[in-house]
Amino acid sequence: MGDGEATVVIGAGPAGLTAAYELRRHGLPVRVYEADDVVGGISRTVERDGWRFDIGGHRFFTKVTRVEDFWHEILPDEDFLLRPRMSRIYYRGALFDYPLNAGNALRNLGVWEALRCLGSYGRARLRPPRDQSHFEGWVSARFGWRLYSIFFKTYTEKVWGMPADQLQADWAAQRIKNLSLATAMRNALLPGRRRTDVTSLIEEFQYPKHGPGMMWERCAEEVVRRGGTVATGSWVSEVHRDPAARRATAVTVVDADGARTEPAGHVISSMPISALVHAMRPAAPPQVRAAADDLRYRDFLTVALVVPAEFSFPDNWIYVHDPAARVGRIQNFGSWSPYLVKDGRTCLGLEYFVFEGDEMWRTPDAELVRFATAELERLGLVRPGCVEAGHVVRMPKAYPVYDERYQHNVDVIRGWLAREVPNVHPVGRNGMHRYNNADHSMLTAMLTAENIAHGAGHDVWTVNVEQDYHEHHGPSRHGTGRDAPVVPARR
Repeated sequence: MGDGEATVVIGAGPAGLTAAYELRRHGLPVRVYEADDVVGGISRTVERDGWRFDIGGHRFFTKVTRVEDFWHEILPDEDFLLRPRMSRIYYRGALFDYPLNAGNALRNLGVWEALRCLGSYGRARLRPPRDQSHFEGWVSARFGWRLYSIFFKTYTEKVWGMPADQLQADWAAQRIKNLSLATAMRNALLPGRRRTDVTSLIEEFQYPKHGPGMMWERCAEEVVRRGGTVATGSWVSEVHRDPAARRATAVTVVDADGARTEPAGHVISSMPISALVHAMRPAAPPQVRAAADDLRYRDFLTVALVVPAEFSFPDNWIYVHDPAARVGRIQNFGSWSPYLVKDGRTCLGLEYFVFEGDEMWRTPDAELVRFATAELERLGLVRPGCVEAGHVVRMPKAYPVYDERYQHNVDVIRGWLAREVPNVHPVGRNGMHRYNNADHSMLTAMLTAENIAHGAGHDVWTVNVEQDYHEHHGPSRHGTGRDAPVVPARR
């Protein structure tokens, strides 16, 4: 393969950069184009005024040995910290351990509320809801309305932006198979129960000391050092294909110098698969474009607030189940790494799950900082007036949405790509419209590189379907990527 036939990689997130690095390992030419001005995708580390913070928080833990080896090939061991895992749930002024334990839960709920939860559970077992096809009916039938409303309803609705009775029960059945907040709470209410059915979460994880973006900044440097190219601020607007030959032949790249067309031997795409379809020239058939238009995404914004270190907490993040607050999670970046914060201060990241273009997404940064500050004060996590500064980061298309038609839509697109442009390879979370974490996104890229270099024949679409869910110790879990609910399709 000559340089004119280099593989073009669209997107410089974990999947795209892993693919580029692996192609250079195999001695193949590669060019990476990233539309944003930084690398890392959702795994970037944002820097503002000397503060560094994540987009969503990224624990480096995997059961995939080659991913683990890759991380340590890119960064030396001294660049990793070993961090304790700690998360809690905030509900009505109290912090519940996660996973729940009996003493903590009983103290926070109080005896009377604990008894009411037990009674609610008993009623649900005697007279379960008739409709258990949706998330709300399924969970409340098994754990009672009160436990469901405290530990499932509010947070789930914040994340997915719709009532829980519109989420499909399939997700609940997968998500609550082994590790369950409600099961832990039942153990809290009935201490004599055996606890062998509660799966433990990982207790510690690795973390690059300057944040996950450090990994991908270094990876991009290595790709260039090994002879590849990585260009930021460069948008692949078109993927040109030859219908007769049934393959992609070139891409159009738009950057500060204008638009140009470059040849491509293969195209590895981590851009949203819907955008990939619309980039095709000649255009994809109407039914394929319609499938692309029907895919949805949940978007995400972080408001990072600088506060005195006295308002730090040991958790990596706190889940906010309190319905009085719009915030879904609160990161404490000082608990991830002391290198992310400054002496005497920490930075708390308030995370809001939104749809791109909705009212909160359009709200100016200064107003969002004021809003988040008021929520943090109202929750009692900081003293009024102590917030010193705030920064806002918006991340579109952070989560692919699993609605009633998403699998059909993905199958239509995937089938057409395989038939008409088999040298176009979707990888990663958005590239495959799959709710993967970084390790499994990276694995799709590694296998794709082997397919290109050696004709290995790997089916990357099987990645994470038959593998253990990476944060749990216990039986293997089945599903399409990382757990996400199936939600109602748009009408």
